[in-house]
Amino acid sequence: MKGKLNSNLGDVYIDNAVIAKCAGTIAIECFGIVGMATVSVADGIVKLVKRENLAKGINVEVDEDNNLTIDFHVIVAYGVSISAVADNLVSNVKYQVEEITGLSVKKINIFVEGVRVID
Repeated sequence: MKGKLNSNLGDVYIDNAVIAKCAGTIAIECFGIVGMATVSVADGIVKLVKRENLAKGINVEVDEDNNLTIDFHVIVAYGVSISAVADNLVSNVKYQVEEITGLSVKKINIFVEGVRVID
C-alpha cells in the first residue's frame, strides 16, 4: 500500500521507497548514527549500507488509515547513549517525514544492528 494524499485536483500517491529514502537521509544526519544496516539472512552478517542505498536498511508500511510505520536498521557510533540517539532519531524523523510527505507517522521502530568506532 502506498501513502495517499487527497487534493481538490485528485490523489497523490507516494511510493514507500520514496518515503524510505527521505527517512534514511534524515536519519543519517542524526547524532550518533553511523549509517543504515542490512542483515544477511543466510549467515547473519551485518553490512553498512552505502549512502546511495539508504532505503535498504529501512522498511516503510502504510496502514489502512494512511499512517506510516517505519523500521530502521542502524549502526550507531561507539560510546554514545543508544537511548539518546534513538530519541533524537525518532523525533527528527517523525517531524520531518510528516512535513515532507503530509502523512502521519504512527510508529518508528529502531533495530540497532551494530556499533562502530568512528575515527
